[in-house]
Amino acid sequence: MKISISFLGFAVLVLLSAPVFGDSSGATAVEVHGALSVKGNRIVDHSGQPVSLAGPSLFWGNTGWKGRAEYGPDEYYNGDVVAYVQREWNAPIIRIAMGAGSRGGYVDDPDGRWDKIAAVSNAAIEQGMYFIVDWHSHHAEDLPDAAIAFFQRVALAWGDTPNLIYEIYNEPLDTADWSRVVKPYSERVIAAIRELDPDNLIVVGTQTWSQDVDKAADDPIEGYDNLAYTLHFYAGTHAQDLRDKADYALDNGLALMVTEWGTVEATGDGGVDADETMAWVEWMRERQLSHCNWSMHSKREGASMLAPGSPPDANWTDANFTESGKLVRGIIQDWHEVDYAGAD
Repeated sequence: MKISISFLGFAVLVLLSAPVFGDSSGATAVEVHGALSVKGNRIVDHSGQPVSLAGPSLFWGNTGWKGRAEYGPDEYYNGDVVAYVQREWNAPIIRIAMGAGSRGGYVDDPDGRWDKIAAVSNAAIEQGMYFIVDWHSHHAEDLPDAAIAFFQRVALAWGDTPNLIYEIYNEPLDTADWSRVVKPYSERVIAAIRELDPDNLIVVGTQTWSQDVDKAADDPIEGYDNLAYTLHFYAGTHAQDLRDKADYALDNGLALMVTEWGTVEATGDGGVDADETMAWVEWMRERQLSHCNWSMHSKREGASMLAPGSPPDANWTDANFTESGKLVRGIIQDWHEVDYAGAD
């Protein structure tokens, strides 16, 4: 059911209930929060306090996804973009959506794609930010050995830093049964990661484009610490019924992270649904969830934060942001209690 409340009124309500932004910590996000872990149904920082982080997700990091854009999405996989969102948006987290097995993804071009992952990961570490390394696929169960090799490479590179978060399966399809397909795949990948990295946070994708967190709550993965589950939503398509499913998962003990969400329809296109976006924002704030918005790219579609032709060097003005980008920018800027420091 659509929330019948004006965007302006809801935005005022959210800002009044939000922590005051701008109190400077003089420290980076990772210095403030340290290693993340799971305690009950919350993601907590080194002091055991729930932590809620907001930032952008990069677009598919594949060579074949240029599409309706002047610049390929992987051209935004650079340190300038990372530094910009830390400095200008106070974003303490960024998501690397590395395509797995199609359109010039990691399986086709492991060395070239690795260079892009490393550029963002190392820049995030320099800025004292958290970064999600996401195996961006809708059919990851078809390539479990490739996923294992990929995440073990990630673990060897950055598993000794508290900045790293693993997202082991972006969006399983509705046909990929949780208990018979997604869960066994996830258990294999988790075991391989834990051989090399015993404690960094792992986020597990769920059935039906990471919406069926209720099914994971009824049959959770056991035997491992610091597991959270992925919830994805697009405000133009998903509303209270999906929030109810997520509340069921939380009430049954799952920790959730919204690793991908959009202001538009689930296709990634269409107009911004501001009212439903703000309903989701308030819901995430009340439940202390971390989240990354889709996507930091200039493709000609509604979900893109950047207007067509926006350069990858992050030398941007207000004119470089779309309607969605401006809304998301404000949400991220107003999200955190402190002004995190970054590298000069």
